[in-house]
Amino acid sequence: MMSELEIYINQCVQLPVDELREIEASFERKIVPKKTVLLQAGEVCKFEAFIVRGCIKTYFIDKKGLEIVLTFSTENWWVSDISSFENQEPTKMFIETIEDTELLFLTPETKDKLLTNYPALERMFRLMVQRHLNSYQERLFGIIARTAQERYQNFLKKFPALPQRIPQHLIASYLGISPEFLSRLRKRKSKE
Repeated sequence: MMSELEIYINQCVQLPVDELREIEASFERKIVPKKTVLLQAGEVCKFEAFIVRGCIKTYFIDKKGLEIVLTFSTENWWVSDISSFENQEPTKMFIETIEDTELLFLTPETKDKLLTNYPALERMFRLMVQRHLNSYQERLFGIIARTAQERYQNFLKKFPALPQRIPQHLIASYLGISPEFLSRLRKRKSKE
């Protein structure tokens, strides 16, 4: 039976099962409790991690001290600060688990070794970055061009299971609205 990571890789590139197993063995598997900060502002990101199980938020703290959620990441998604990871420069954001989370960690050194030994993985990582860029562009467009109600409806459409997994104040932060306004949007939605 194939693991979640092997299935993910196979969707991008076709590799023999023995190579998939060798690749997965290069990752460090960790189960991380909820509310664990994996990366904080000022640190250099030393990992890319594949989420086997769980939910993670990426956020920053604004000048008023408010937490601004940039992304939620769940199963079969990758989490990292790509710029900090690739350039080995300090990050401006935080990465924190929302639930108990099982992750497969990859260091810059291990990633380089994998890419040398398995050149086909270049395609997988390129597709992963394209997927993330698409997600960020969609998010940016939503913030600029959609009303709060449209952002909420789009959130529910894109992430139908997340409202049961994530506290409402985090969803409000992600949508760029107050928790009270989110409550009003939810009431309106339930009446429809």
